[in-house]
Amino acid sequence: MDVPFTENALGTYLKDRRMKLDPAAFGFPSERRRTPGLRREEVAQRANISATWYTWLEQGRGGAPSADVLDRIARALMLTDVEREHLFLLGLGRPPEARYQKTGGVTPRLQRVLDALDPRPALIRTATWDVLAWNRAATVMLMDYGSLPPEERNILRFIFLDPHARAAQYDWESVARFALGTFRVDAARAGAAAEVEPLVDELCRLSPEFKAMWAENDVRGSQHEAVKHIRHPILGPLAFEYSAFAVDGRTDLAMVVYNPATEEDAERIKSLMKEP
Repeated sequence: MDVPFTENALGTYLKDRRMKLDPAAFGFPSERRRTPGLRREEVAQRANISATWYTWLEQGRGGAPSADVLDRIARALMLTDVEREHLFLLGLGRPPEARYQKTGGVTPRLQRVLDALDPRPALIRTATWDVLAWNRAATVMLMDYGSLPPEERNILRFIFLDPHARAAQYDWESVARFALGTFRVDAARAGAAAEVEPLVDELCRLSPEFKAMWAENDVRGSQHEAVKHIRHPILGPLAFEYSAFAVDGRTDLAMVVYNPATEEDAERIKSLMKEP
């Protein structure tokens, strides 16, 4: 006997997703079907699981599925990342493990948001701390990322390899340790351990300080809000209210904003931005 609808949210969701698929798109005959979408046994075939077991899942029987089974079903049903997460929440009460996907850029809308924040330096970074986009204020205050090849636009590389980064910090070692501990957490949370190995290996070769700090395995919580003090080569001492925001719909991206602590500092940045 099927479990009532209100007690079988997982089964209801599976059935709804299954009935929205076109059989012909998957090579199945579409004639003589009493209901739209794929049949239960066709989903089971695509997921490489027992048709009986899949039927039980839709009926709310047989207990909780494993993460592997849910992953197979998600692929069989062609679920998006958001739909896959919802499937795991219904089936296991938790989101799936992170699957890092390298991204190549940001939308024009996000770039316009960054540009609108001038004279507040702002940038978009990935979970592996690659910088994908930035505004004019970030160029004059932090780093001219546009002058670097894309593969070198990484915040850790800047902190540990660029002498300008060291000169800009009043306590470089403290900043570097905190950044590295936060980076380690961000990369692990995003499931990007394998992706950061080349960067880590390179920095270990080029920076003895990075190598020593990395070996300590220190982790830090993400610093979503703080006050940062930097020493700019032209403007001198500046203070910023630092904030980091998740990008809606893009769990792999974060927007980092440096808001000048005083209006006077903002005006000084504006004047520098006007220079050729």
